[in-house]
Amino acid sequence: MRLSAPRPLLYGRRRGRALRPGQRALIRDFLPQIAITTGASGQLDPKGLFDVRTTSIWVEIGFGGGEHLAQQAQCHPEIGFIGCEIFENGIAKLLALIKRSCIENIRILVEDGRLLIAALPPASIDRVFILFPDPWPKRRHEGRRIASRETLDGLARIMADGAELRLATDDHDLLSWMLERATNHPAFEWLARRPCDWRSRLPDWPPTRYEEKAKATGRQPVFLRFRRRFGR
Repeated sequence: MRLSAPRPLLYGRRRGRALRPGQRALIRDFLPQIAITTGASGQLDPKGLFDVRTTSIWVEIGFGGGEHLAQQAQCHPEIGFIGCEIFENGIAKLLALIKRSCIENIRILVEDGRLLIAALPPASIDRVFILFPDPWPKRRHEGRRIASRETLDGLARIMADGAELRLATDDHDLLSWMLERATNHPAFEWLARRPCDWRSRLPDWPPTRYEEKAKATGRQPVFLRFRRRFGR
């Protein structure tokens, strides 16, 4: 199976190193079993995506190698998880984790996360993760950054009152950019009260390889939590 063709919103690499035979087999044979699409209507019923009954739906936009998403799904089997990613190598890694651990509550959308946001019904999502997104450091590329005002507007629509948005980055410029937009958005409240609230992950926030890579090179990751305000 070939992954779907690029859509206008997509930026960044779709492929890295050549996949090993086992990874190619996962993409070909296993991905179609858990992949989802917005279809011709462009709409999704999130709770209808899962074979097991789910109490809520969480979304990770740009799951990288999938280690955070897989651990969250294992810790919360009652929750349905939707992961968005376009990087084929990362998708193959997540598929291997799902297969090895028999995880049943993950669905994958091989598209830009903004397409998922547009497809979901209002107030249908209880938690969103955007962890270590591409910082797009060049000024002319700032419009490609995922944590934009437009994205936050979309998240405000699909997130239920009291839902949590988690952001993480090790890039200082992107951090300032995200904080400015998220703290100025009327629908979101920053939950930090003291420096330790953004310098350390919560116990229920599994690490990612991007965090480990940042620390290995001396960069300090920052972990941000926002709550969807009630009635906004």
